[in-house]
Amino acid sequence: MTKRKVLITGATSGVGFAVAMRLLADTDNYTVIGTGRAPDKLWELHNEGAEAFPADVTNMDEIERVLDNTGEPDIVIFSAGVGLFESAHLMPNESIRSMMETNVIAPIELTKRILPHMMDRQKGHLIYIGSQAGKVATPKASVYAATKHALIGYTNALRMEVAEFGIDVSVIHPGPIDTPFIDGADRTGKYRASLGKHLLQVDTVADAVLKTIDNPVREVNLPKIMGLTSKLYLIAPKLVEKLGRKYFTKK
Repeated sequence: MTKRKVLITGATSGVGFAVAMRLLADTDNYTVIGTGRAPDKLWELHNEGAEAFPADVTNMDEIERVLDNTGEPDIVIFSAGVGLFESAHLMPNESIRSMMETNVIAPIELTKRILPHMMDRQKGHLIYIGSQAGKVATPKASVYAATKHALIGYTNALRMEVAEFGIDVSVIHPGPIDTPFIDGADRTGKYRASLGKHLLQVDTVADAVLKTIDNPVREVNLPKIMGLTSKLYLIAPKLVEKLGRKYFTKK
């Protein structure tokens, strides 16, 4: 079988790094291309056999140079993301722009760049790391939730557009994950303290991504109970907001 070429954005942290390392353990089947901004992690990926490139996903010139050097991917995992948890009226303008550019505009532009080649080949798989915040918003996550809502709308339309070309579109929707992202998004530490043992482990999400590569599905909700919660939210949003508010407004 021909090796599948996998491009991973945000490969130097959290889920992206974990998925990259898993795929690098299966070099008979995958070639891994990783982009990110952490030099130490890029070096680690390189030492494990990845084609690792420093690149800011919001800079399409940098991403274009990566693709020029590596060729067109068979699978793309959109894992790059940023967040800041803050009240809407206190959110810095630069943070609003950063979240919109990284979480929404960047994956849309990269998808547009890659799609023609997948359409010509009549195959491909696009895997986006979404969030349960895109389905059920929480206090102090208004902008972050907005970016993930946007990603859901985009991928739902995209899935229908590319189906006839044999291209799969999958979205992984995890709840909060125990990664440095949490600490960067909420520097007070209250978010982590409120969720405690309910935080997902990185390996759990990485397992879901690997399973989706082998068995493309529309979406994956983690933990599974979150899939039920989002359905309940459509029926009784006021109830879900009342029950969930205590986890995100802890003093």
